[in-house]
Amino acid sequence: MKYLLASTCLMLGALGGASVASAAECGSLTIASMNWQSAEVLSNLDKIILNEGYGCEAEITIGDTVPTITSMAEKGEPDIAPEAWIDLLPDVVKKGTEEGRIIKVGSPLPDGGVQGWWIPKYFADAHPDIKTIPDMLKHPELFPDPEDPSKGAIFNGPQGWGGTVVTSQLYKAFDAEKAGFKLVDTGSAAGLDGSIAKAYEGKKAWVGYYWAPTALIGKYPMVKLEYGVAEDAAEWKRCITVADCPDPKPSAWPVDTIVTLVAKPFSEKAGPEVMDYLNKRSWSNDTVSKLMAWMTDNQASGEEGAKHFLEENEDVWTKWVTPEAAEKIKAAL
Repeated sequence: MKYLLASTCLMLGALGGASVASAAECGSLTIASMNWQSAEVLSNLDKIILNEGYGCEAEITIGDTVPTITSMAEKGEPDIAPEAWIDLLPDVVKKGTEEGRIIKVGSPLPDGGVQGWWIPKYFADAHPDIKTIPDMLKHPELFPDPEDPSKGAIFNGPQGWGGTVVTSQLYKAFDAEKAGFKLVDTGSAAGLDGSIAKAYEGKKAWVGYYWAPTALIGKYPMVKLEYGVAEDAAEWKRCITVADCPDPKPSAWPVDTIVTLVAKPFSEKAGPEVMDYLNKRSWSNDTVSKLMAWMTDNQASGEEGAKHFLEENEDVWTKWVTPEAAEKIKAAL
């Protein structure tokens, strides 16, 4: 009887081809869901696609950047970190890669993590001459401070954020005070978001710190100002990221590198189709910002956001997967 069963298994393997082999090899795995919205929806998207399309048994584990990447680099666990901001831990990632515990697979956000000073799109459209920070600093009268209209206002994030430190240093580097601008402390993330929402409601001018991809920029389209100078990595490290450095020089804000990290043992057992999916799977900052705006407006979870994306963007995600996997995922939805 066992010979008959063996023959049957061989026949099924031959009929199923590589897809069955890939599914069998994929097996159980853990996907890290970081504690921000874009990472949460992406981890759920991977879970649905890998489970429904490739027969994996994926589970989500809650993590954060530092502990997750450190654990992967040292222990090879969890199996996948879909949205890893690796510039935060360059030495850890380098060590884990060199020691063969993790590999970088494509980028879920090829635009990168973008931080800087932004203006509303309607304002940018009305003032095509304002494209850079030096352009903006010539016109404090266009960005009046709510409490002192004789000054321009640059809105900053709350204390404790890295972006708040950098904005404060760039304010000094570009001589914004001399140009007639005040740096406004918004006090909290809600205060910063609220200042943008209020500007949008009244179609008023606004300039200040923000980043992408985010739900807010998905809801309120913004345009990032260019810097008018090149990126200076040495200056960035010396002074711009150091709160008490007295003499920062102007520099462009580097774009954060975002990749998918995969534990090496999983990459070797997952099969080529699964790894091909992880390598191809990416979306623009604009796409994910709009998805996050929908999630925020509808108080949707990461799983609900992932399902909404799959239902509304078939032309995007079907390019990431095999035709067989696409049909299985459509059937599951």
